[in-house]
Amino acid sequence: MTIKLFKSFITALALLTSGTVAAQTQLNLLELTEEEPSVADTLEIDTTIVVNDLRIPQINFSDLVYDHYRLTDSTLYISGPGQRSQQVYGWIDRQRHLNSMISNLRSSYFYNNPAGNFYIESLLPEPPKEYHASVDPSSAKIVIEENFIDVSEVKEAPKSVDIKATHWLRRFSASLQFSQAYNSPNWYQGGNNNLNGIGHVLYEVKLNPAYHPNLLFENTFQYKLAVNNAPDDSIHAYSISEDLLQLNSKFGLKAAERWYYSVTALFKTQLLNNYKANTRDMTAAFMSPGELNIGLGMSYSYENPKKTVNFDLSIAPLSYNLKTCLKDDKIDVTSFGIKEGHKSVSQYGSNVEAKLLWKMAYNITYSSRLYMFSDYTYVQGDWENTFSFDINRYLSTQFYVHLRYDSQTKAIDDSRWHKWQLREVLSFGLSYKFSTI
Repeated sequence: MTIKLFKSFITALALLTSGTVAAQTQLNLLELTEEEPSVADTLEIDTTIVVNDLRIPQINFSDLVYDHYRLTDSTLYISGPGQRSQQVYGWIDRQRHLNSMISNLRSSYFYNNPAGNFYIESLLPEPPKEYHASVDPSSAKIVIEENFIDVSEVKEAPKSVDIKATHWLRRFSASLQFSQAYNSPNWYQGGNNNLNGIGHVLYEVKLNPAYHPNLLFENTFQYKLAVNNAPDDSIHAYSISEDLLQLNSKFGLKAAERWYYSVTALFKTQLLNNYKANTRDMTAAFMSPGELNIGLGMSYSYENPKKTVNFDLSIAPLSYNLKTCLKDDKIDVTSFGIKEGHKSVSQYGSNVEAKLLWKMAYNITYSSRLYMFSDYTYVQGDWENTFSFDINRYLSTQFYVHLRYDSQTKAIDDSRWHKWQLREVLSFGLSYKFSTI
């Protein structure tokens, strides 16, 4: 029976690839018995066609192992190409048709010959055991023993790790960068020796939106100090080009998708005294100027799915702004919009703040901040742009541009600079960052 089944299987595959069989030709392989003539005995099989066209895997001619069950018709029909061959668009269709025929043949044999199925996975014996051989010196014999696993030596399964929810997300970055130039006394173009240092520390804490989707709470602390030597200053050995301590805070309740009713707060001042070159005239000091702004309005927050773009917008139609100058006896308070003889001024108006963080590449980041305040009699605005190029984890290059507008700024003699102010710094140095995912 097995030989005739195998021959019938080969015959059926040959008929599938030959064009001589009609489209409706059907063979019932299960009806082939010892008394009835086999199709393989009456037809000549073209093995060249079978091999070159069908390329039947050798596994189809090995012992069948049945590892699953499926519902199928008890009668197997195998149809030749016939008219179907005219609709075959490629080898994929032919291969799919062949696989279907082989699967039907296997299923029909399995269900209609239960006594001949010796390789059913559920009925197979246990896999062979593992043994080891050793020599017994007393009897000079080879002893074969089974390997047993000592359950006590098996390590316990690792205990489940209790992962706590991260309610606060933190981001920290610090950088210390320098620029330096030296010219010998006889340098043909002249020039001054200089050494510049820039330090920047940023720490940000915000509420995790994954656990608090209806709340917005962010706090940012940053301090930036830029110092350079002053070879042209006969009084001071160094000068301060930037000294900024700034705190930002924002709290909001969700109003709609990405929109929040919010309260924003900003405080900034500088820590060190600063003087004009070759004089003892003070230009700035701690809380001189100092600025506090509180706004009430709405905020918008967006982050793209790849987390490469982060945009925040705060609009406060109601805003209170306080400016102070505690060193009114040494500093001209009118340069800060404060009336002479006063140490502070209160202003009411509106403010807007927009922040953008764009990871342009794995080592290039662009950050921008635009802030504007107006009490409807004057306008103050800051636009800060920073390009960071990370060489590696500890080295980076930064290009910083700060454009400022103040409608109350006095004109500078022998200069076209009036209400617009500009600061640009290109630096290289050390940096360190970490953040909470």
